Amino acid sequence: MSDNQFSPGRSTAHQLSAEDAARIQANFFAQVYGWMAAGLALTGGVAMFAAGTPAITDFIFGTKFVFFGLIILELVIVGFLSARIFQWSRTQVQAAFIGYALLNGLTLSVIFLAYTASSIASTFFTTAIMFGVMSAFGYFTKSDLSGWGKLLSMALIGLVIAMVVNMFWGNSTLNLLVSFIGVILFTALAAYDTQKLKQLAFLGVTEGEDVHDKASILGALTLYLDFVNLFLFLLRFFGRRR
Repeated sequence: MSDNQFSPGRSTAHQLSAEDAARIQANFFAQVYGWMAAGLALTGGVAMFAAGTPAITDFIFGTKFVFFGLIILELVIVGFLSARIFQWSRTQVQAAFIGYALLNGLTLSVIFLAYTASSIASTFFTTAIMFGVMSAFGYFTKSDLSGWGKLLSMALIGLVIAMVVNMFWGNSTLNLLVSFIGVILFTALAAYDTQKLKQLAFLGVTEGEDVHDKASILGALTLYLDFVNLFLFLLRFFGRRR
């Protein structure tokens, strides 16, 4: 998300009392976390169902073309949703978010085939605690976390490059290093993105309920991605393979 998306929120926040600003942000984040939880529930449910249905797993993982095709489709949806969310209708935005969560459930069904259910559950619980603590820190801290932005962006680019390189190299040490950096990165992003999203809460004041609802889904998508990626990197450490 670009900084100019948050400019209206910053200017509006200065015109409100502290109590009104806090109330608006609390209501906004209730929607954000609601959509995020719904997305995670849908992803998890679809993943478990797909993993337990041989016909679906054979279709998804039978050929690399289908699996990577789904991954590419997910990236396309996220890209378009992030870039054009305020140009789309509310129904289109909701459908895109739900569709992404569903597709992600299909591709993530692989973890139920690779890891034991108990280790997946315990890792999810650990992720929820870590994410919750860092998101709360980002929400309540008085410190300005905007300075983290460039560092986190550079770390994310480096992480992606390292993961691509290791797909061909297959080095176990690099894999461990990538997993460690991934956990640190997405833990920090949970706090950074939460604080950054607080400015979106005020878009509804100036732009109306329709924009408010779209902004809440944008926020949900952002935190959903942080949560899922943190979970996947933690699973590399705590997951027990079947």
